[in-house]
Amino acid sequence: MPFLLRVRLPDVPGSLGRLATAIGEAGGDIEAIEFVEHTEDSAIDDVLLDMAPGTMPDSIVSACNSLDGVEVLWISRYAAGGSLMLDLEAVEELTVHRTEALDRVVDLLPHTFRADWAARVRRTPDGGAEVVHATSAAPDSCDWHDVDRAAAVPSSDENTVLAAAHLLHGEIVLLGRRGGPEILESELARLSHLIGLAVSISRS
Repeated sequence: MPFLLRVRLPDVPGSLGRLATAIGEAGGDIEAIEFVEHTEDSAIDDVLLDMAPGTMPDSIVSACNSLDGVEVLWISRYAAGGSLMLDLEAVEELTVHRTEALDRVVDLLPHTFRADWAARVRRTPDGGAEVVHATSAAPDSCDWHDVDRAAAVPSSDENTVLAAAHLLHGEIVLLGRRGGPEILESELARLSHLIGLAVSISRS
């Protein structure tokens, strides 16, 4: 079963190599590594990996945390396996489906952001919300959130990390992760940019 590991490591030469070695020695097989965010002296990466039979996630976490300056932020099973979809691949997909771009971007968001679900939500006249289009794992109903840019928002489910982004007048897109990790500022910027591109593509 694939796992997704989010890790903070020092932004110095050799850090990623030492991390990969530690994961391998602990029984993990790295399939992909993707840069998530950079700070003044550290980097946050997502590592997609498979485990050798009998290997426990705790072993991987301990091996990573034993490295100087390395901190595991989150690890979880990743049912999507190796089907990582980068932002540019998502944009290419949107251009193929221009007339359906607003719904198609919702379908693509869980893969692009390693989330569990996404939904396109419209505000109702009474101030409530109705789901216009959603992925299969999305809840049947969602709350409305007033946002003018992508932002982390409160969730009625305490186990879900939630972000909302403005789509059109009276419509937003929600992105949900069950159990974390937190949605970073860099991811919110990417979300806002991708939603904006979807709107532009739908109008072209």
